[in-house]
Amino acid sequence: MNFWSIYQHGFARVAACTGHTVIADPPANAEAVLRHARRCAEEGVAVAVFPELCLSGYAIDDLLLQDALLDDVETALATIVAESADLLPVLVVGAPLRHRDRIFNCAVLVHRGRVLGVVPKSYPPNYREFYERRQIAGGDDERGGTIRLGGADAPFGVDLLFAAADVPGLVLHAEICEDMWVPVPPSAEAALAGATVLVNLSGSPITVGRAEDRKLLCRSASSRCVAAYVYAAAGLGESTTDLSWDGQTLIYENGALLAETERFPLGEQYAVADVDLDLLRQERQRMGTFGENRRTHAARTGDFRTVSFELTPPAAADLGLRRRVERFPFVPADAERLALDCYEAYNIQVAGLQQRLASIGGPKVVIGVSGGLDSTHALIVAARAMDRAGRPRSDILAFTLPGFATSDHTKDNAHRLMRSLGVTAAELDITPTARLMLKEIGHPFASGEPVYDVTFENVQAGLRTDYLFRLANQRGGIVLGTGDLSELALGWSTYGVGDQMSHYNVNSGVPKTLIQHLIRWVVGSEQFDEETGKILTAILDTEISPELVPGEEMQSTESKIGPYALHDFTLFHVLRYGFRPSKIAFLAWHAWHDKESGAWPPGFPEAERGTYDLAQIRHWLEVFIRRFFAFSQFKRSAMPNGPKVSAGGSLSPRGDWRAPSDGTAQAWLRDLERFDSKETKA
Repeated sequence: MNFWSIYQHGFARVAACTGHTVIADPPANAEAVLRHARRCAEEGVAVAVFPELCLSGYAIDDLLLQDALLDDVETALATIVAESADLLPVLVVGAPLRHRDRIFNCAVLVHRGRVLGVVPKSYPPNYREFYERRQIAGGDDERGGTIRLGGADAPFGVDLLFAAADVPGLVLHAEICEDMWVPVPPSAEAALAGATVLVNLSGSPITVGRAEDRKLLCRSASSRCVAAYVYAAAGLGESTTDLSWDGQTLIYENGALLAETERFPLGEQYAVADVDLDLLRQERQRMGTFGENRRTHAARTGDFRTVSFELTPPAAADLGLRRRVERFPFVPADAERLALDCYEAYNIQVAGLQQRLASIGGPKVVIGVSGGLDSTHALIVAARAMDRAGRPRSDILAFTLPGFATSDHTKDNAHRLMRSLGVTAAELDITPTARLMLKEIGHPFASGEPVYDVTFENVQAGLRTDYLFRLANQRGGIVLGTGDLSELALGWSTYGVGDQMSHYNVNSGVPKTLIQHLIRWVVGSEQFDEETGKILTAILDTEISPELVPGEEMQSTESKIGPYALHDFTLFHVLRYGFRPSKIAFLAWHAWHDKESGAWPPGFPEAERGTYDLAQIRHWLEVFIRRFFAFSQFKRSAMPNGPKVSAGGSLSPRGDWRAPSDGTAQAWLRDLERFDSKETKA
């Protein structure tokens, strides 16, 4: 494979074009279309969409009934068809066309020297400022027909899909302006019939607030239809007798805005984005109700005709990637969105714990507090749950359980936080019991040898959990788990009598990369007093470490299992979309190879803003694949209850992720072999 080609990774580049219309001058408008088309071809665009009636002008009223104009439209269209012979994009052009003694407002799809098909506007409006039915026939009942253009018959109707035979998943459908505004748009049926890229050629004059209405409808259509939606509206040049025009262009994908252009442009412009066809296919596969809805409407969707064509994309070319890829897919870089996500995530956790405590008789909460991020966050969730329930925080029994490698720094932070929150705090040193157990099982450490193997580590992890469970028995409580989603993915926990187990785990749906932002949000939104906020801020600077192995330097988790930034990136795309490792590596490179490119989450420390090259990405991707698919599922199959937090998914066997505990990673490792990490960009 050519690792650097978007078309090798399931993307298709699309463009929404707008410009300066020349009223009733089809040759001039055709030349404008071709200027756009040539630029789009140079950029590797597969589909270029133009405004409604762009060859004639939209706001020309009864001029649409003049033969001289309509003759020129057909000639201009023939010019576009001929000039498209050597161009890559499918051109979706707006034109008024004569057919069976009526004029239809049409989208004409042109590719490499031929007309693929013609789609009429279903619902010409006739209200407020619109009087289209005076000139234009409604096309909603046009199915199964043909139209004569340039001496040849072309498919004609609203029942047309256009599928690229050599780009899997690229299936187009066109609708025109008002068609998007009706309760059941033609695009909805087309999506059920298999269309993945829905295009809208729009005239749509601008009035105050209408631009936001368009965005709402485009976003909604792309989300409901699990599709891309490409919208191009008319701009300057249209008649301003009674109206004005803003040339709005939009590209949405499954509810997300990929690209838009400045409104009221002075010249020609276009929005360009790379649509993820794999993402759309995966979403539809997972969303069983999508297929069920298709069955409900089978009488209509089953009759769609498919026009096949060969796009012949530049599969060997490095075109870059024209879409935003979040470095931290669980952590949006947009400040407003991140604040909302943190508010919701924190309150999901709090509400989940509050309900669980209320439903089992209001026991106390027993929690181990290490001074690290995960236990800190679980503790402040528990504190807020007690506040909401009207219970004293002293009903939280918090223990710090130092072992052989516990640092004074983390232990002091744990004690400071417990005091500040007003919980019932205690310290229980596990080292005497750990020494006894290591001695009784004949471990070399008991004889003075510096052997710090997995047994040495798990004796400590297991004892901490064992103590917490027995303390919960003794004092009428439940053990609150602190392990996070990322640790569950990697199997970075001690099974059974260890940190894998608890009575309820509030962190099980929260990835490691989000927790620091949740704590930062708790501080910034003043959920607790100023002193608690200072302690939480100090804890944010602590190295992620299990603190199990003695030594002068703190034991680093990420130096052993890899950076959580990359692991969470992989986890999101595996869990949410089921992407191949080769595609995840491609996305990760675009997200992480240049720290100056793209936005970072608000508050992310400048000193921690690093980069990863392709070799590093591939190495840690392989580590993730082996741990996630071939090693750690048995721990997830027996995980405790806990709330799902992120739309990215959870790993509960009762929720998003159900997998065999004895699976293998071979299919994913084979895909990983499809590219060489030493490849350089052409």
